[in-house]
Amino acid sequence: KQIMKFDVEVLRYLSAHEFRVLVAVEMGMKNHEMVPTELIETISGLKHALAYRLIGNLHKHKLLSHESKIYDGYKLTFLGYDFLALKTFVNRGTISGVGRKIGVGKESDIYEVVNENGDSMVLKLHRLGRISFRRVKEKRDYLRHRNNTNWLYFSRLSAMREFAYMQALHDRNFPVPIPHDSNRHCIVMSYVPGYPMCQVRSLRNSPEIYGKLMDLIVQLADHGLIHCDFNEFNIMVSDEDEITMIDFPQMVSIDHKDAEMYFSRDVQCVRTYFEKRYHFVSDEYPTLHEDINVHTHIDRDIEASGYTKEEEDTDDDDASATASEDESSSGESGDDDTESDSKRSIEDCKSEQISLGETDLKSANDLLQTKDESSNVSNVDDPQSVSSLSTQKSSDMSFREIDMRVRKKLREKQRRQRMRTARKRAARNNSRQKLAVDIQGGKPGGW
Repeated sequence: KQIMKFDVEVLRYLSAHEFRVLVAVEMGMKNHEMVPTELIETISGLKHALAYRLIGNLHKHKLLSHESKIYDGYKLTFLGYDFLALKTFVNRGTISGVGRKIGVGKESDIYEVVNENGDSMVLKLHRLGRISFRRVKEKRDYLRHRNNTNWLYFSRLSAMREFAYMQALHDRNFPVPIPHDSNRHCIVMSYVPGYPMCQVRSLRNSPEIYGKLMDLIVQLADHGLIHCDFNEFNIMVSDEDEITMIDFPQMVSIDHKDAEMYFSRDVQCVRTYFEKRYHFVSDEYPTLHEDINVHTHIDRDIEASGYTKEEEDTDDDDASATASEDESSSGESGDDDTESDSKRSIEDCKSEQISLGETDLKSANDLLQTKDESSNVSNVDDPQSVSSLSTQKSSDMSFREIDMRVRKKLREKQRRQRMRTARKRAARNNSRQKLAVDIQGGKPGGW
């Protein structure tokens, strides 16, 4: 129910106050399934009447979802989460326009976007939680030690994982799209000229393409990774028979307990498709134990699924034991420099806050922009003005203290409501008893 049509026309007319409300709801969803309206009002720092009017407007455009079973609360929809990411991309200058939808998958939507120079790029919106792909929580270890979470947070983790893989593979000259930017559950990458292999009816040189695909599977394994979904839907072929690999969230480490099964499945998917579609059969194909020689561990840098900390400690001990023997060798080559730079970029990507409520200050600063002091909203472009997310009165309070105060107000409000209901019920019962006595005594009673 939260996944609706992606219409960016409303984005033009949303004010800075409305984006402030969306950010407040996002922060409140850190520890609330439905964020109370009082908490939204407190975090956003807006007056009561203005906050309620903006919440109603956002709910009308399906950016917020409302529920009032236990208390009056709101939560972000996928469309509202999309708008927060798009606003951040626009403020950063990454994109300036959104075009047509060019693809849809079981866990993402793909759109064509342009930047300020008019260059075409691709925007991928992760949409985990669809009816056809709801067992993703069982099949992937994004949550690790966490037990429960919402699909927005899960989509954010998936996008961060894919952006890290794409950046690491691009730095090592793998045929992948160029990663430009990432925010929340969205990724902006370069536009790949070509077609999915599932739409290509015939190839000019099937043996050559087959060999390239098998070499690509081996190269990934040599770098410590297995694609796990290497099929005709995730392979792009250009008019010049150039191969581009896409879709990386499900990649696992070469040390995964089921690595051999995943590797064999990728190889068999390519063999089966070439036999059915292009009538090409080859008895030459790689195997995990015979053709793989791991020399670079991207899985270690990104902490891919299946790679454990104990294995890293063992590898570090082996490396330290052989380090003394290699001190007299020559300096590091250019490839080592490239790998170290890529590792630093991956660590920078991993250092981003992944909690749904812990919005990074840069995103908040990009979203919550104001014109002057008369708008009753503080300027957040300055990193020192982080307290603009709350009123001046509550600027010194922590998020936990604000939450406790709001909960206390809610309990007090519910208690007063129960007391009023009890008084009304008692008054109604007394009037009925009095009426029954008057009727038995022959008096007209209340008539």
